[in-house]
Amino acid sequence: MCGIAGAVGAGASEDATWSQLKLLEHRGRDASGVFSRGPGSVGQTRLAVIDLVTGDPPFTSEDGGKAAVLNGEIYNYRDLRTTLIRTGHNLRSTGDTEVIAHIAESASAVELARQLDGMFAFAVWDSARNQLVLGRDRLGKKPLYYWSDGDHLVFASEVKALLVHPAVPRRLDHEALPAYLTFGYVPTPRTFFEDIRSVPPGHVLVFHPGMPPALHSYWKPILQTARAHHHISQTVAARAVRMHLSSSVERRLLSDVPIGAFLSGGIDSSSVVALMSNLMDRPVATFTIGFDNARGFDERPYARLVAKRFHTDHTEFVVKPDAAQLMERLVWHYDQPFGDSSALPTFLLSQLTREHVTVALCGDGGDELFAGYERFAAGTALSYFQMLPQVIRNNVEQAFSLVSRHTSSKRVLGVQRLLAPQKEKIEDAYLSWISSIPIQWRTLLLPDGSDWALEDFRRLWNDTAGASLLDRLLSLNLQTYLLDDLLPKADRMSMAHGLEIRSPFLDDSLVELAFSLPPSAKLRGLSLKRVLKQAVSDLLPAEILYRRKHGFGVPLEHWLRNELRTFLKGRLLDPRSRLRSYLKPEVIDRLVEEHLSSTANHGHALWALLTLEEFLIKEDW
Repeated sequence: MCGIAGAVGAGASEDATWSQLKLLEHRGRDASGVFSRGPGSVGQTRLAVIDLVTGDPPFTSEDGGKAAVLNGEIYNYRDLRTTLIRTGHNLRSTGDTEVIAHIAESASAVELARQLDGMFAFAVWDSARNQLVLGRDRLGKKPLYYWSDGDHLVFASEVKALLVHPAVPRRLDHEALPAYLTFGYVPTPRTFFEDIRSVPPGHVLVFHPGMPPALHSYWKPILQTARAHHHISQTVAARAVRMHLSSSVERRLLSDVPIGAFLSGGIDSSSVVALMSNLMDRPVATFTIGFDNARGFDERPYARLVAKRFHTDHTEFVVKPDAAQLMERLVWHYDQPFGDSSALPTFLLSQLTREHVTVALCGDGGDELFAGYERFAAGTALSYFQMLPQVIRNNVEQAFSLVSRHTSSKRVLGVQRLLAPQKEKIEDAYLSWISSIPIQWRTLLLPDGSDWALEDFRRLWNDTAGASLLDRLLSLNLQTYLLDDLLPKADRMSMAHGLEIRSPFLDDSLVELAFSLPPSAKLRGLSLKRVLKQAVSDLLPAEILYRRKHGFGVPLEHWLRNELRTFLKGRLLDPRSRLRSYLKPEVIDRLVEEHLSSTANHGHALWALLTLEEFLIKEDW
């Protein structure tokens, strides 16, 4: 993996690009290079994974007028390279970046991106045509940010490498605050900084100095209409999923450096490890993280079960992290507030894994493709519940409300949470389930401002009208939570340590297959990931196949009441808190008081506020 940066316009220079790359060194310290010609300069810092001898950047076309830089991996680069050589191209390396420079000699920006299979963010500077092309992979696995005023364009893998460029202003976008408090992140393409945007997934950007950047879509998942799904038996569907997943894992084993896998003991990472063990000629190196004395947050026994079954070279890490100390580092790597506390274990697992391997496969994407979250079942159940007569709905809701006052059962409380938005539209109910800050608090916390993020959210929903309810929910999740939470978390937390993460479930062909399957193949009632479970039923033990979904997280509620209690009060209750300039102090006080007194669990909301406070301090707003 790597970091890329550069600029086009009067302010572009080789020195400025080197300054940008300096802030991206953590993404790859093995080599770096800059190509500068005319009003354009592009550069790359490299984590060497493939072609350790001749793969150092930058790479140019045969006439020397075009240069390409790449962050990521192109899994079909060997086929592309063979075609290029057969058609007369002379390549000096055996890696993937140079392939892009040669394809760009004759292909349009859209055609170039469509030929690439992998996770990538690339830039091609064509000095003869005075043209910069930026491209991002189909799902947005690799980040790519830019700023432009029409005369100039500056780009980089991370926002910090934009802000260091002298042409880029550093201004807080106040309209990002409501979005962040709703989602726990600022949705693509916007950021916490005015006029700094990310290239959307499945898009290329073409820029000529003096003209506005032009975005072009080259891919998006195709949803079947609700009645268009062809009948296919569960057995045939499972066989297709198994074949595609196995092929995807095999392509991601290509590496000239040590490779391993994250293993949580869930069905997704366990499936990846199982398939790796069938494809590799040596034991798979697997890595698991656990927390002592953290009931419900230690998956080591399940991971150990899988490791024993497949005779992996298994390493367990038991950590007692200082979350308060780590928060500053996390915000530095994200460049923005990030409300998902699972960034903590991801950071620590990546740090410890990097001591053993350079590349690790993970199970990200299985829930997104095959309906692994309970909220997908909740959405479909709610749609049926809303069809019942109002009097029945009211009686059921009142019954669960009464029972919930006298129980701590997570299932009862979960049903009550499901029924709470029963009068809302499905998309609004779904939003209430995924929001970082509960809706009753969010309306009090949000300052007056634009609702652009909610409008974008509803537009994404409306764009899938006509598809089945489940496919619409999966598509919405793919374009929001996966894109702006899971993928940035995996990228930033792994690249903080120079570790490359590969996600077999997020293979383009597997995504397209998943959306082509009937909804019932993925979910029926409360049965989640039906087709995936059948696809790997001969590989995994029953304890893994049928265990309840467990998120990758930390005992946040407990920490904030105990180990982090002083930190929480010192940051959010201090009258000098930066947050109090943007949000209502009395609401912050009530959130903290309710959580510390155990009258409510506001752990996720408070973590989102703490990371926002850290960002405001760091940026000195």
